[in-house]
Amino acid sequence: MLHTFIAYVEDKPGVLTRVASLFRRLNINIVSLTVGHSERPGISRMTIVANPPDHTGDRAPDRIRASLYKLEDVIEVDDIGKAPNVTRELALIKVAATAHNRSHIFELAEVFRARIVDLAPDSLMIEITGVESKIEGLIQVLSELALNETEPRVLEVCRSGKMTMRRGKHSRGVLRAMGAGEPEVPKPVNLPLDTGHDNFADNI
Repeated sequence: MLHTFIAYVEDKPGVLTRVASLFRRLNINIVSLTVGHSERPGISRMTIVANPPDHTGDRAPDRIRASLYKLEDVIEVDDIGKAPNVTRELALIKVAATAHNRSHIFELAEVFRARIVDLAPDSLMIEITGVESKIEGLIQVLSELALNETEPRVLEVCRSGKMTMRRGKHSRGVLRAMGAGEPEVPKPVNLPLDTGHDNFADNI
């Protein structure tokens, strides 16, 4: 079963290597890993999609989160696989094209709400953004065009990996990672005071 994690980390050399080494030690395969700047200067945001072995069961997400928190440069970790979220992926697809089939490829790109970003005499480059099934669908259709051709239709594929964000308002963990403080949340009088040990996932 796939699990998706968001990790806010210090933007320092070697952080990506340490995160990848951690998953290697845990014997867990990384299916997708996307890294980029976040809203806070000096902090990067990682989107990690992992596939733990079946024998780890329901313990795998908690084990991964706890292990990530042990890394020095990790600030916040959130397991959002089962939470309401928006997930997208970007892909660039280069396909062989001739004067005979170029218009057909343009029509396919329009159907999938993709766009042509490069046009050459013998090829086209298509940019598509969406869920994984949408991208896989376009690649499959383009590949099927080559069934009666002597050369492959899809020449090159470059995919960004999954980018995921929770739906709704910011949690305290997100605001804390952004350096914007915490939202004011009224507390019932019969609850104990906040101990200051909240973690990212518990406040969503």
